[in-house]
Amino acid sequence: MDIGVEISLYPLRSEFVPAIRAFIARLNDDPRLKVVTNSLSTQVFGAYEEVMEALRTGAARNVPESGARI
Repeated sequence: MDIGVEISLYPLRSEFVPAIRAFIARLNDDPRLKVVTNSLSTQVFGAYEEVMEALRTGAARNVPESGARI
């Protein structure tokens, strides 16, 4: 089953742009996904398991690198 997910990342720190760019770059590096980014969010399209895996591993990696999230 294919899905599309729209996400927004809001790091709780003053220098938030590097964390957001790193997360989006990791999504874009996955050839199984179609990633569309705009000024407010990022849409990720692909097979359900592949999208969820990419979001789960990307978020798990991003939290220790940049701190708390909401």
